Amino acid sequence: MNDISDAQLHEIVEKVVRRTLGGEPLPVEHASPPVSAPHAQPAISPAAAPSAAPAASPARLVAIGADHGGYELKESLKKDLAELGYGIQDVGTNSKEAVDYPDFALAVARLVAAGTAWRGVMIDGAGIGSCMAANKVPGVRASMAYDLSSASNAREHNDANVLTLGAGLIGVNLARQIMKTWLSVEFGGGRHAGRVDKITAIEKQYLK
Repeated sequence: MNDISDAQLHEIVEKVVRRTLGGEPLPVEHASPPVSAPHAQPAISPAAAPSAAPAASPARLVAIGADHGGYELKESLKKDLAELGYGIQDVGTNSKEAVDYPDFALAVARLVAAGTAWRGVMIDGAGIGSCMAANKVPGVRASMAYDLSSASNAREHNDANVLTLGAGLIGVNLARQIMKTWLSVEFGGGRHAGRVDKITAIEKQYLK
């Protein structure tokens, strides 16, 4: 570091005193940058707010059933359906006492096929047997779902109107997400519509 003479040091001190007492501005290179005000987050307008849950109406009535293996999950999913604004028709079972899943799958499927319920949800231990039973009812397109992709595909591609879940295969949180996804996804139509029509045509062949 170079030595500073007494004269130079005296000159520096005088400048500092003048700036301090006289308000002489600091050189630009030493000035502090202006501090901008914090960026305020825009308030959410009603138009940008999340859409409200669908109102409970006959068009949004969900029939739900379970056997003893799906009873606890059914009770949990009923709370989610209510929070989402759907109407609920619980066909049982109402305890963990052993029952036969085809009886309850049939009850759910009949309500959907008759148009009384908009959609149906049926829960047993694996979801497989209930899917088979529900699909025996004309007009029902039941699909088992085990993740979000299968839930979305069942609705978008196949226009499934009954969802079956396996309480012994998936946890409560995943079941909730699957059901919410399945209820919210719309049928894609287009090329899928013709394929669903062919499923219906097969069904009609065996109704004669």
